Amino acid sequence: MAILPIYEVPHPILKQVAKPVVSVDDRVRRLLDDMAETMYAANGVGLAAPQVGASERILVAAVPLRGGWSEETEEDEEVGTKAFLTEVINPEIIEREGTLLYDEGCLSVPEFSLEVERSERIVIRALDRHGDPFEFQARGFYAVVFQHEIDHLDGVTLYDRMSALKRALYLKKLKKMRKNGAGSNPNPPEPTP
Repeated sequence: MAILPIYEVPHPILKQVAKPVVSVDDRVRRLLDDMAETMYAANGVGLAAPQVGASERILVAAVPLRGGWSEETEEDEEVGTKAFLTEVINPEIIEREGTLLYDEGCLSVPEFSLEVERSERIVIRALDRHGDPFEFQARGFYAVVFQHEIDHLDGVTLYDRMSALKRALYLKKLKKMRKNGAGSNPNPPEPTP
């Protein structure tokens, strides 16, 4: 497994709509493994393939999936750790219910958070790492995680949800952070097609 560079705004790959995975093969499984390792190393709770330079509809989340449900319980003290991993290929939200507001952060939009309105409960249809179809429901914070990562697959980031003024101020702050050595590589290797 490898830790991959994380692309940050305003890199153009983050604006692309990711392509569906046609065949789940060893290359895709290796990408899933590398994405998980990258997510854990960055202390993230979710990561979408475009964030690591692969414009494919793949995401990983460090949240549990139990019996077709991804819902937070009091025992879930290890969310965001290697104790939990959900891998999702070609996700499609097929049902939504309710709304909630959640203050979200993002590995591709460092040092920023934004309150976003999301569906409180969702049902996702997808493929697993073997190419087998499955469905699951996510509720609350875990639903937020999956919706956030699916936004990445659709070319949408928290940066896109900011006002024009906030975007300009944020880019100025990001440029200053990079100049001072903070943040990840602003010029990662070229993305894979």
